[in-house]
Amino acid sequence: MKNVAIVLAAGSGSRFGSPVPKQFLPLKGREVIEHSLDLFDSHTAVDEVAVVLNPQWRDHFEALAARRRWTKLTAILDGGAERWQSTLAAVRHYATHPDCNLLLHDAARPWLSASILQRVTDALLQHQAVAVAIPATDTLFRVAHGCIADVPPRAEFFCAQTPQAFRLDLLADAYRLALQDPSFVATDDCGVLHRYRPDVHIHIVHGSPDNIKITHPLDLTQE
Repeated sequence: MKNVAIVLAAGSGSRFGSPVPKQFLPLKGREVIEHSLDLFDSHTAVDEVAVVLNPQWRDHFEALAARRRWTKLTAILDGGAERWQSTLAAVRHYATHPDCNLLLHDAARPWLSASILQRVTDALLQHQAVAVAIPATDTLFRVAHGCIADVPPRAEFFCAQTPQAFRLDLLADAYRLALQDPSFVATDDCGVLHRYRPDVHIHIVHGSPDNIKITHPLDLTQE
């Protein structure tokens, strides 16, 4: 079974407050997106890499790719305004290659480690869907009408990270069903699979507190 890493990089960075999308900002001598691509390109468990972009940044990325010469980069795809649209672009691109796994990773998570990636690919040998997560460390409030409605047990909650990995045929089927639902809303691919293919168990592997998603300018200073 082939493992294809999909780097989701179509975000505009509007919430970050920068005219340049955060995945293209400098970080330790490289652009943020380069860190993930370098890892995927060098890791023996990854067979191919594809990047999903805002078309406005295609020329920029193609110039970057020409300089870096990543050997496993086989596709540069146009993404959508929403994250799920970018995932769907990758699902449709690989639809003719059903015998593969898609490892969907946020381009704004540059500190993914080789050990986490290995745990994900090892788990794919036994499971059809794999998520990376770490235990929640903060107390969580469920809020209604501006007031605390409940304080659920913190031990039941984990914080999602990426990559999230799936058998392509299962994810494609989940999105097929989702697109038939007029109330479909998604921010997370595991959420799509869980809602529309609840028969599939999503296995959890442990991530790391270092595997953060760059959200604020201060995150770019992390050592």
